[in-house]
Amino acid sequence: MFQPDTLKQITRRFGYIEARLMEGASGEDIAVLTREYSELKPVVAQIEAWQKAIRDRAEAQTMMSDPEMAALAREELARIEADLPTLEKLLRRALLPKDAADARPALIELRPGTGGDEAGLFAADLMRMYQRYAEARGWQVQLITLSETELGGLREAVMRIAGEGVFARLKFESGVHRVQRVPVTESGGRIHTSAATVAVLPEAEAVDIDIPTSDLRIDTMRASGAGGQHVNTTDSAVRITHMPSGIVVTSSEKSQHQNRMLAMQVLRAKLYDLERQRLADQRASARKAQVGSGDRSERIRTYNFPQGRVTDHRINLTLYKLDAVMQGDLDEVIDALTAADQAARLAEMEA
Repeated sequence: MFQPDTLKQITRRFGYIEARLMEGASGEDIAVLTREYSELKPVVAQIEAWQKAIRDRAEAQTMMSDPEMAALAREELARIEADLPTLEKLLRRALLPKDAADARPALIELRPGTGGDEAGLFAADLMRMYQRYAEARGWQVQLITLSETELGGLREAVMRIAGEGVFARLKFESGVHRVQRVPVTESGGRIHTSAATVAVLPEAEAVDIDIPTSDLRIDTMRASGAGGQHVNTTDSAVRITHMPSGIVVTSSEKSQHQNRMLAMQVLRAKLYDLERQRLADQRASARKAQVGSGDRSERIRTYNFPQGRVTDHRINLTLYKLDAVMQGDLDEVIDALTAADQAARLAEMEA
């Protein structure tokens, strides 16, 4: 059952924050307090709903001793007892530890896997899918790196997506996405299987990761685009190599200063993600209950065009709405992945 002291601490903290905001907190405090208020509000609502049900049950049990009220009390008690398991489940879910990165913007890296030109075309389709999903949710999308093939496929793309709860919604998209369809380059009408890799990283701030300049090698180079298009004739593109880890990041916007900033943004995210993965591996060493390991080589989803089918292999979810998914209608898949992750963590806590 729930620890009374824990519930009291949460409600007291919420009351304190609410009072501070009503008094008119200012400066940096207001942003921090507003964020914490938003996070605690649904938790406190679940605490209050559960506590009210417990009080109502006690009152109904007391009323049972009154002959005139016994029938009504039995009916009320039955209703409360039927509702309590659901309220307890919702409260346990609300009390699950939050991923500190959930509220952060996300960086999405897309690259073709096996399948040649078709893999690049599929990677481009995935990029457009995430762009449409972001637009539908009112998020902001910024392309940091875009390298295209002559056919319009991707060699590599890195996007920054900012908005409310971005990383929380997109973090389960990391892995290998497989496509089964007839490529535009196939003259015989045969179905091919190709793949693209997606990596979703929470954006890191400078305070999260300290990167000594002595660990970096920074090179400038001439930016180039697909088929000679969008070629920048100045040496503005930036490539940064993090010597200790061997991680290489690039950015090829028009401004060299901006490219340094964007490339460092990507590098910080990659190093922050490595540290998160290291800590997650330590926590997971004694358990296997997780939706996705975060392993970029894990095949997570298949998009079968002839059947109009999308299958997420981690939770055995199959939807026959491929066209809608490719247009950015991802909520049903993401909601199912989030629910599966919560169920796994609840099971782990109760084990």
